[in-house]
Amino acid sequence: MMAGLFITFEGGEGSGKTTQIRLLAQALESMGKSVLLTREPGGSEGAEKIRPLLVCGNANWDALTEVLLFSAARRDHLVNKIWPALKEGKIVLCDRFADSTLAYQGYGRKDDKELQQKLMDLYQMIAGDFRPDLTFILDVEPEIGLKRSCDRLGNNERRFEDMDIQFHQNLRQAFLKIAQQDSQRCHVIQTNRSVDDIHQDIMEIVKQYV
Repeated sequence: MMAGLFITFEGGEGSGKTTQIRLLAQALESMGKSVLLTREPGGSEGAEKIRPLLVCGNANWDALTEVLLFSAARRDHLVNKIWPALKEGKIVLCDRFADSTLAYQGYGRKDDKELQQKLMDLYQMIAGDFRPDLTFILDVEPEIGLKRSCDRLGNNERRFEDMDIQFHQNLRQAFLKIAQQDSQRCHVIQTNRSVDDIHQDIMEIVKQYV
């Protein structure tokens, strides 16, 4: 049994995850909570070494190769950072987790049901029955999100941003489908509003858990 709370933030490129996860961390810390802020791919020493293979350059990985790289990074992240923090009773806030893998690799290029099942089987192998306690899916129009993200990143870590618009439209629909299928865990947050309004909506939900 984990004593802490695991909250994940998901969504397409430029959806505002990084901003909102930092605001939530600050709010929780001001309440006296012990918070760990982390990300995927990455978050642990081993996973951070894998991250550049996935988010930089123009490597032509197929979906399954990406999945295996993400899974290796995730296992290291869980074992060396997430699970120890939860056992200590911390609130762990993670910028992307397994829902992103399902959306990006299972739906992004095409709606590949066989691969989606393999993804779920592989997740079960590396994480067992462990799941986030709460997930926020930040919804944004792909064209708006991509402009935000590309302006922020410049030429760095934009391998997925450079994929065609159909990929990103598929991605958005995938996240909405994931939220619909697991509505108790997932909360869709519309991001066509002010940063403060979005944060307040997130805080109202989080207060039910802490």
